[in-house]
Formats: sequence, structure tokens, C-alpha cells
Amino acid sequence: MSDPIRSEALQSQYLTVNLAHEEYGIDILAVREIRGWTPVTRIPQAPHYVLGVLNLRGAIVPVIDMRLRFGLPREEYGATTVTVIITVAGRNFGVVVDAVSDVLDVTADAIRPVPDMGTTVDTEYLKGLTSAGERMVLLLDVDKLLQPQDAQMLEAALPAASDVKAVA
Repeated sequence: MSDPIRSEALQSQYLTVNLAHEEYGIDILAVREIRGWTPVTRIPQAPHYVLGVLNLRGAIVPVIDMRLRFGLPREEYGATTVTVIITVAGRNFGVVVDAVSDVLDVTADAIRPVPDMGTTVDTEYLKGLTSAGERMVLLLDVDKLLQPQDAQMLEAALPAASDVKAVA
């Protein structure tokens, strides 16, 4: 195998999103869809960061506010606020972010370990960081965004969601 082919095989793409003036990368293979913000249906007794669910072409999809998930202050949703639909362990869910930037090509050797300090996000949600020109991009570990106990609680609560009204 030649070197150019080997480096292409080790290259990944990340959808870059903005959240609280920081840039994050979501593995493009986990991204299913990018939607503008729309109100969701609340789920009783859901974790504080779970906004509710939305109906995505007949499938009920839980929606997480990434600011709240990361312990950041909530802000009003604006024209650039989007919901990124991602798949984790065969289950779709939405993550609300401030904006979507672009798609970034990252080689495996360009990913650096996450430092113990200096980010606003608990490092358990990060799998590394990389640079894109002058900016740093924190690469998210999407498998850790929804905890197993939260997923089980959401599964149990989804039938009750049909009785609750949508909220902004």
C-alpha cells in the first residue's frame, strides 16, 4: 500500500459545530441529518438536558441540549441554532447546538489527547482535539453523550410523550 492511500485510509471527517464560542467535531459517520431548530415534545421526569422528543418521519427521536449536557448556561435559540440528528448504538437522537460550521478532514496522527484542563466541557465527552488552521476543534465522543441509564429512562418514557404538548 502506498503512503497516500495509507494516509487516506486513516483520515476521518468531522462535522464541526459551535457551542458557547468553542468548536466541536462530530464524527460524520454518526451524523444522519441537520435540521433547523423546531419545538419538541417534553418528556416527564427526563434529565434536565433532555429537551424532549421530535417526530422524525414517524420515528420518535430524543433531543438533547448540548449546552445543558455540558453544564453551560442555556441561551435563547436563534436563526443559527440547529438540531443535528446522530446515531449512537443503533439509536437516533438529536443534539441542539448553536451553529454548524463545516466538514473537517482529520488524519489519525493529527488528533491529540485531551488536556486535563482548559476546556469548558468535562473531558469524558471528548476523544481528542485537533487544529484546523489557527483554531482548535474538540472532537466529541458521541457514544458518551447519552448515558445508558438515560437511554433506558427515555425508552420507558416515550409512550407517555404522545400526551404532552410541544414547547419552544
